[in-house]
Amino acid sequence: MTDLFQSTKPIYSQLADRINRQILRGELKPGDKLPSVREMALQVNVNPNTVQRTYRELEGMEIVESRRGQGTFVTENEEILNAMRERLKKDEISQFVEGMHAMGYKNEEIEEGLRNFLNDGKGDQA
Repeated sequence: MTDLFQSTKPIYSQLADRINRQILRGELKPGDKLPSVREMALQVNVNPNTVQRTYRELEGMEIVESRRGQGTFVTENEEILNAMRERLKKDEISQFVEGMHAMGYKNEEIEEGLRNFLNDGKGDQA
């Protein structure tokens, strides 16, 4: 997680996205403890205030929960995690489709391209 951040989006938001993706990939499981604010700041080379803001944002979305004296943990509420998964899927699809439209592709061409891609086995996960 020590790769560079993009300058087009706030770092705390990018860090929240990374944590969300770790949860989706199963690298962080429901109930897992996140690194302390200081530990995370050192891992990703950012100010601890940025990490604190990231954790507050994730807590506001109910993806993580703080336990006084224990730390910050991934929620065990499957409904919230499923909603996050669906939201991220929709966001990715939206970005993809917007990019394809910007290149001049029509919906039918995008659908056909996706179908071909998935049917050729190239869409299988490694």
